[in-house]
Amino acid sequence: MVVKSIKEKSSSFFLYFCSKGFKKPASPQQGTKGNAVSSEQKQPGGWKAMPFILGNETFERFATIGLLSNFMVYLMKKFNMDQVSASNVLNIWSGVSNFAPLIGAFISDAYVGRFATIAVASVASFLGMLTITLTAWIPQLQPPQCPAEQQLHGHCISPSKAQLGVLLTGLGLLSIGTGGIRPCSIPFGIDQFDPTTEEGAKGINSFFNWYYTTFTLVILLTLTLVVYIQDSVSWVLGLGIPTLLMAASIVLFLIGTRIYVHVKPQGSIFSSIAQVFVAAYNKRHLRLPAEGQEFGVFYDPPLKEYVLSKLPLTYQFRFLNKAAITTKNDLEDDGSPKKWWLCSIEDVEEVKCLIRIIPIWASGIISFTAMAQQGTFTLSQALKMNRHLGPKFQIPAGSISVISMLTIGIFLPVYDRIMVPSLRKITKHEGGITLLQRIGIGNFFSILAMVAAGVFEQKRRNSATLHPGAAPISVFWLSPQLILMGFCEAFNILGQIEFFNKQFPEHMRSIANSLIFCSWAGSSYLSSIVVNVVHHVTRGHGHPDWLTNDINAGRLDYFYYLLAVMSAFNFLYFLYVAHRYRYKGQVGIEPKSEPDVELSSM
Repeated sequence: MVVKSIKEKSSSFFLYFCSKGFKKPASPQQGTKGNAVSSEQKQPGGWKAMPFILGNETFERFATIGLLSNFMVYLMKKFNMDQVSASNVLNIWSGVSNFAPLIGAFISDAYVGRFATIAVASVASFLGMLTITLTAWIPQLQPPQCPAEQQLHGHCISPSKAQLGVLLTGLGLLSIGTGGIRPCSIPFGIDQFDPTTEEGAKGINSFFNWYYTTFTLVILLTLTLVVYIQDSVSWVLGLGIPTLLMAASIVLFLIGTRIYVHVKPQGSIFSSIAQVFVAAYNKRHLRLPAEGQEFGVFYDPPLKEYVLSKLPLTYQFRFLNKAAITTKNDLEDDGSPKKWWLCSIEDVEEVKCLIRIIPIWASGIISFTAMAQQGTFTLSQALKMNRHLGPKFQIPAGSISVISMLTIGIFLPVYDRIMVPSLRKITKHEGGITLLQRIGIGNFFSILAMVAAGVFEQKRRNSATLHPGAAPISVFWLSPQLILMGFCEAFNILGQIEFFNKQFPEHMRSIANSLIFCSWAGSSYLSSIVVNVVHHVTRGHGHPDWLTNDINAGRLDYFYYLLAVMSAFNFLYFLYVAHRYRYKGQVGIEPKSEPDVELSSM
C-alpha cells in the first residue's frame, strides 16, 4: 500500500502475496515449523496467541509508520534541512533499514529464534522513536526555528553535530528494530498454527486476512489523522502518540509469552548457499559426466521433510554441479555428507534458482527509484501548491500519496475479478498474463509516471513564476503522476513479489522476501547518488541547480525527465533479461556442447 515513505508501501502488498504463498496446507515452510513444534509443544498456540501477536503488529506498524510518514517535512521544518539534505537522510536511512532484514533473518534462523528477535527489535524500535520524539520536544535537540522565507534562501542555522548525532541515533535504533521485526513477524504468526490440520490451515488463512486488514487501516489512519496532527496541531503530540503505542505493543507482545509456540532456530539458508559455492570450488578440477551418465555420480539423498517437490538436475550454471559429485572421501562414517565438500543436487539447484532471479531482481532497483520520489520531491511540490479543501481545512502534504493508495485499492479488485478472467480466455494462462509480463508493464508505467511528473511540474513552475501574485495551482494536479505510479506499483511490486515467491523453492521464501527489501535499499542508495550528482553538476554561475531549495527557481521537471530516461533504459534491460529467463520447472538439461565453465574462471 502507500505511506509517505514509499518504502513502506511495498510491505503491505508483500504481506498480501506472502499470504497467497502460505495458503496451501502442505506448504513446506509451514510443514517444517509444524514438525519442529510437534515434538516440543502439545499443540500450537493458535488463535489464543493471535490477540497478542496481531495487537503487537498493529500498534508497532501504527507507531513506526506514523512516526516516519511525514518525516521529510519534519527534517525540513524542524531541522532546517534543504530538500536535498533531507532527501539524502531519508534515502540512506531507508537503504540501511531495508538491508537490515537480511541480517535479522540470519540471526533469527541460525541463533536466537523469532520470539527473541522480535522482542529485542521492538525495544530498539521504541527507543528509536522515543529518541526522535525527544528531538521535537526538547528545544536543545534541534536548531533554532527559522522563518519560511529564510529557509527558502538557505539562511537558517543548520543542526549541530550533537543534534544530528541524536537524530541519527534514533534512526539507527529504528533500523535495528526494522531488521528484526520485518523478517520474523509473518513466520512467527504462522508458527502458532499446525498446518498439517484443517483447522490450522484455516487459521493461517484467517491470520493473513486479519494481518492485511489491520495494515490497511493503519495506513489510512497514519496518512490522515497522524499526519494532520503533526502538521496542524503539534509535532510532539504527532510523534508522541505513535511512540506510546509502540510501548504498548511491547507490553502486549510479552503478555502472551507463555501462550506462544517457540520454534527453535533451524539454521540459516545462507550457510547452505555458501557451501555450494565452496564445494564447487574445492572440486573445480573434476570433470562432469556426459549427458545420460549422471546416475550414481551425483549425491542425491531423499528429500528433506520440508522440501515438497524435487528440482530436476540442470546444466545451466553447470560448474555448480561439481559440488554434488560424490568422491570416496566426501561422506562421514554415518553416511552424512562432509560440510563444505559435498552438497545434494537439491542444494545446487536451489542456488541456481537464486542466480537466475538476480538479473530480474536488479531491474526493480531503478523502477523503485522512480517510486521513491513520492516520499521526497513530490512532497516538496505539494508544499508549494494549494492544498485547501474548503475555506478552513488544508490537506497535509504528507497525505497526498493517499491518491496512489486509492488507485491501487480500486484497481486491484477490477484487475483480479474482471481483467484476469478476460485475459485468461485469450492467453490460456492462469494469471491472465505471465509474471514477467506483469513486471514489464509495471516498469513501463514507471516511465509514464516520471514523464507525467515532469510535465505537471513544468506547469506548476510556470504558473508560479509567470503569475507570482496569483494563488498556487491545486495540489490535485499531482494526481496523474500519483495515479500512474499506483499502476506501476500494482503491476511491478506485486508482480515481483509473486514472481520471487513462486520461482524460489518454497522453503527459501525468506530469501525471496528479503530481496524485495534489498530492492528498496538499492533504490534508496541509487536515488541518493542521482540526487547528489544532479545537485552538484547542474549548479552553475548565475543560476541555481535543478534541486535547489526554492523549487520555483530550480528545474525539478528536468530531474523527473532524467528519471524517465533511466527508467526507459531499465525497461530495455528488463526486456532482454526476461527474454532469456526460464521459469522454474521449465529448465531442462542443456546440450552437451555447452562449454564447461570452471568456477575458478568466474
